[in-house]
Amino acid sequence: MTDSTPRFSWRSIILPVYLPTLVFSLGEGAMIPIVPLVASERGASLALAGLIAAMLMVGELAGDLPAGWLVARIGERNAMIGAAMLAVIGVLIAIVSPTLPALAIGVFLLGLATAVFGLARHAFLTSYVPVRTRARALSTLGGVFRAGWAVGPFVAAAIIASTGSSEAVFWVLVGACFAVVGVLVLLPDPERVFGAARLAREASAASTTTDASGAPLTAGEAEAAAESSPSVFRAIRENRGVLARIGTGVGLLAAVRVSRTVVLPLWSVSIGMPAEQAALVIGISGTIDFALFYASGQIMDRFGRLWSAIPGLLGMAVGHIALAFTHDLPSNAVWFTIIAVWLGLANGVTSGIIMTLGADLAPKQNPAPFLGAFRMIGDTGGAGAPLMIAAVTSIASIMVANVAVGVLGLVGAAMLWRWIPRYVPHRRR
Repeated sequence: MTDSTPRFSWRSIILPVYLPTLVFSLGEGAMIPIVPLVASERGASLALAGLIAAMLMVGELAGDLPAGWLVARIGERNAMIGAAMLAVIGVLIAIVSPTLPALAIGVFLLGLATAVFGLARHAFLTSYVPVRTRARALSTLGGVFRAGWAVGPFVAAAIIASTGSSEAVFWVLVGACFAVVGVLVLLPDPERVFGAARLAREASAASTTTDASGAPLTAGEAEAAAESSPSVFRAIRENRGVLARIGTGVGLLAAVRVSRTVVLPLWSVSIGMPAEQAALVIGISGTIDFALFYASGQIMDRFGRLWSAIPGLLGMAVGHIALAFTHDLPSNAVWFTIIAVWLGLANGVTSGIIMTLGADLAPKQNPAPFLGAFRMIGDTGGAGAPLMIAAVTSIASIMVANVAVGVLGLVGAAMLWRWIPRYVPHRRR
C-alpha cells in the first residue's frame, strides 16, 4: 500500500510557521511576567494584580470561537497580521494611560490576539503535518512558544536593570509585533505555498475518514463534512461527547499550566523578592521548560499521548502543593527557585500535548472550527485558574490557592487517564 500524500519536509515549515511564533512569543514572554509587578506599582493589591494578569487568559477565551471562524474565512496570514496589530493597540493603551483599568484592557486585547495567533498555526499544522510526526511538529510549535517565554524574562530583567522601569518592558512586545508583520508580509502565504486544504483532502481520500471518536464516516458524510461551512457551533454540537470528556481534562491541564505563570510572579511579590531576581528565576524555569519540547513530542509519537499528559500533570500538582508550605520559611527564596525549576521540568514534559490532542480529534477537511471549540474549553480552564487564584488569595491566602491548583491537577490527571485511551488510542509505529 502506497502513501499518496505529498512528502512532509521539516525545512518547509521553519520560516512560515515557527519564526513568526518565536518573535511574537518573545515579546509576550517579556511583558506578561511583568504585568503583576506593574499592577503593584500602580497601586493594586496582590489579589487585584493576579486578576489583571488573568485578563490574558480571559482574552484568549473570548477570542477562541471568533478565531476559529476568522482563520477559516480569511486565512492564516491575514488573521495573524490583524492579531499582531491588535496586540500593539492593547500595549499602547496600557502605556499611554498609567491606570489599572487601562492595564487590564491592554492585557485583555493581548489575549484576543494570542488566541488568533495560536489557532492559525495549530490549524495549519493539523492539515499539513502527517500523523506519524504530528506530536513532534506540534510540540516543536509549543517549544517555540516556550523559547520566547524563556528568553523574554531575561530581556525584561536586563531592561529593568538598565532603565529602572518595569513599564519599559512593554515596548519589547510592540517591536516584536511589528517584526512579525514584516515577516508575514515578506514571506509567501504558507496556505497557498503548501496548499493545506488540498493536502487535507488528499490525505482524507487516501485513508479511512473518521469522526472525532474514531468511527468511520460514510462517503456521503465525508463529502458533506468537507463542503460544510466553517461553523464553530456545528463543531461543538457534532463533537459534544469528546469535548465534554477529553475537553474537560484538557481544561484542567491548561488551568494548572497557566497557574504557574501567574503564581510564580505573585509568589515573588509576596515573599519580597526583587523584580530582576524574580524575572531571572522565572526565566530559568522557562528555559528548562523549553528544553524538553522535542523530547515531549518523541514521547507522544513513540509511546502515546498518555505518557506526556499524566507525568507532567502529576509533577505540576505536586510542585504547587509543595510551594504552599515554603512561604514563611527563612529560605523561602531558595525554595521558590527550586520549585520554579521543578514546575518548568513538569510543564516541559507536557509540551504540545493539548495541540496534539486537538489535532488528533479534529476533522482534517476543516479543522479550524473544531480547534476553536477545543481550544475554548482548554482556555476556559486557563482563564478560570488565575481568577480562582485571585479569589482564593483574597479570601484565604496564596498558600491555599497553591493547594487548590494542585488538587485540580490531580483531578485532571485522573480524567485524562480515563479518556485518552478511548478517544486517542496509541498505535505503535
